[in-house]
Amino acid sequence: MPVFNGGHLLRIALDSILLQTFQDWELLLIDDGSTDGAVNALPADLDPRIRVFSDGRNLGLASRLNQAIDLARGRYFARMDHDDVSHPERLAQQVAYLEANPRTDLLGTKCVAISENDRILGEFPFRSSHASICARPWLGFYLPHPSWMGRTDWFREHRYAEPAPFRCEDQELLLRAHADSTYHGLDSSLLAYRLRDKVCLRTILRTRLALAGTQWRYFVTRKDWCGLTAASVVTALRMAKDICLPGSTGVKSEVAGGVSESERRRWRDWLALLQTSGISR
Repeated sequence: MPVFNGGHLLRIALDSILLQTFQDWELLLIDDGSTDGAVNALPADLDPRIRVFSDGRNLGLASRLNQAIDLARGRYFARMDHDDVSHPERLAQQVAYLEANPRTDLLGTKCVAISENDRILGEFPFRSSHASICARPWLGFYLPHPSWMGRTDWFREHRYAEPAPFRCEDQELLLRAHADSTYHGLDSSLLAYRLRDKVCLRTILRTRLALAGTQWRYFVTRKDWCGLTAASVVTALRMAKDICLPGSTGVKSEVAGGVSESERRRWRDWLALLQTSGISR
């Protein structure tokens, strides 16, 4: 869990790990040069399974994830952002699947989107099989980054690119590794992905161009001119929508309804419990 100015959301994220039904884990909490004091404010007697690293530098997400890959001592390596929330069954279900399916390298889950104040916004697009996840590499890969769990050896073999493309280090890794790997998505909402209320248009457009550059290099290297053309068209259409329809762009544009009332209730109850649990306070 790389952390940059996690604020009050950091402790909610930590509590969602401390309350997991699966308990055989260690959490590598890596402070990426935060200035808000959230990491320093954590109690001295925090759970011993949480290892805190802080060197005062701001190196970026990909560098910190590679640092965590090098530090990891477990057979599996799981991702999570400092403002997201894991369902209490997340680790248990992902570990069980990876144990039962040794050919799967990387496992994601279905995700709900939540606002800064815990309002449930909808669900992200979901794909389960490797074939469906990788069917249109020029369109991107539907495997939400904060939900990943994979074999540590796989992460050490592939690692994150440094320097990383702006805000799309996950898509770069998925694209680079997909032909020689096996991905899967669990058809269960096991992570709440928090969306910021406001993201500036310049950031969205910069992310689009960074992803396009990654795709272009990939397809040119393989002389896949159809993939190159498709990636270019998709990028142009997405950027046109970003500019012409502000407010429904970026990651938010992918979120749709479809969350059942029972699922909403399940997440509302869990989020309410985390607001009052106080385990990491």
